[in-house]
Amino acid sequence: MARRLANVKTREQTGFEYVVNSINPWTPFGKKQLKERAPYFPGQEDELRTALDKLEIMQGIIQDNPGINDRLVEILHCMKDNSFSIERCEENTLSMVELFEIKAFLLQCEQILAEIEKVKDVIPSDFVIASTSGLLDILDPRKDRVNTFYIYEEFSEILGNLRKDKRDLEIRLRKEQKNIRTRIHEKHGITLTPKFDYVVSKADAEELEKISSIEELEITDQDYMSITFGLKATDETYEISGRMTEIDNEIEEEEAVVRERLSRDIWKWHETLEKNCEILGALDLAMAKASYAMAHNCVKPVIVEDHIINIKEGRQLQAEDVLKSKGKKYTPIDIQLSEGVTCITGANMGGKTVSLKMVGLVQLLAQYGFFVPCTEAEIGLANHMQILIGDSQSLERGLSSFGSEMEELKEIMDNCMERSFVLVDEIASGTNPREGLALTKSLVHYLLEKPYMCLITTHYDVMENEKRIKNMQVSGLRNADFSLIKKELVYANRKERIEIIGKYMDYRLIEIKEGAAVPHDALHIAEMLGIDKEIIGMANDIINKE
Repeated sequence: MARRLANVKTREQTGFEYVVNSINPWTPFGKKQLKERAPYFPGQEDELRTALDKLEIMQGIIQDNPGINDRLVEILHCMKDNSFSIERCEENTLSMVELFEIKAFLLQCEQILAEIEKVKDVIPSDFVIASTSGLLDILDPRKDRVNTFYIYEEFSEILGNLRKDKRDLEIRLRKEQKNIRTRIHEKHGITLTPKFDYVVSKADAEELEKISSIEELEITDQDYMSITFGLKATDETYEISGRMTEIDNEIEEEEAVVRERLSRDIWKWHETLEKNCEILGALDLAMAKASYAMAHNCVKPVIVEDHIINIKEGRQLQAEDVLKSKGKKYTPIDIQLSEGVTCITGANMGGKTVSLKMVGLVQLLAQYGFFVPCTEAEIGLANHMQILIGDSQSLERGLSSFGSEMEELKEIMDNCMERSFVLVDEIASGTNPREGLALTKSLVHYLLEKPYMCLITTHYDVMENEKRIKNMQVSGLRNADFSLIKKELVYANRKERIEIIGKYMDYRLIEIKEGAAVPHDALHIAEMLGIDKEIIGMANDIINKE
């Protein structure tokens, strides 16, 4: 069983699957490799660095050679998966369609090689396919290099002689039919079509009687309006047609012999063909990944041995795409994590969950060999990674959101190992605050003793003189001009007021040292949305007393 870095839910909730589904290789080989992607684990840092270096080179080729990239995409887009036909070659005879498709594939490989030759000094050897011109010469003996397939006479001397005999018979048959047509014209004054038939309307009884009396003609077809007459077979034409049928059968048998021989010839090349399919998939996938990285301003992460993650101006691509679709701008986040526990606090509108998902997305993309949505990133590889997003429910099993959270938390604890990366969002928000605070604190202190890297978002203050906990806060409304916000809110409706406050939110993270003043964003937001000042005042008094 393949080793697993993260479960399906983690890959989905971080936005990793969203990114992967947005990457579009052109060939079935590239699509297969994307689907069967495997992560890199601790100890494979050098392999990952090499893979990322190759991706960087591919990105440079695309940027510096847009014409070559366009032509490669055009060729790759037309490729079909012939792997099943190649496998069949060993013991089966390929059909004409299969032979055509393999010849088309070989022609495409020649075109790919011609484009790769233009960048041979820079492109990694992993993306260079082997020449298959030898096999193409076998399938295309005239070297026309046309995207069609025909069993040429060059494939078989017997076949050439049979086709010549058939052509001679066809000439004889047509000559005899022309002689009969001429006699009918001279004797009866009617002219048959080039196909040697004559159509008579059923309404024309006189014409119908006349044509029916011509002994050289017989009815070959009719509908509700007309009757079609054609030439009757004579002894000579019957003999010629019979011989042509025999030759057609002989030609068909010889073509089958040729197809069988060509199938064996293709099998001799099967290892090269299969390897080329694999290389083409790698080339295609690298081009797709590089193109996506350029379109979304992703960069090559620096892979380190330490169990850390340092992100500068990181973005959660799924959230960014949603904001862009609404004409809004995403605020990039800086964050540095190492083994231990880092907590992010802030109001619900502060984007804590999105920041959590962003970190998970960057980690997963890096470990799967993708560029990451940051301006800079240092990534240490994890052995296991799992995210727990609060307020999930398991309706099928009748579990509350809290019960479902606890099951997921147990799964995380059961699967964690050295160099695990744990991301937890608002744990215990589905139970009463007192128990929720106790559970959150106990979880944090439990994780502090483990060799894990943990990022937790929470409403609760879990520091309490614990210097080992790194506390980050969403900057939020810390530096906002509240008088300006209130002026904008005066004439706004409910939906507009939420959007106005969101516009002034600063989603960047800042590190909070022990003893630092905690901003009361939740109270500020409540006040601006019209909650009575007396309620806000009492809430502030309670916070200050605590």
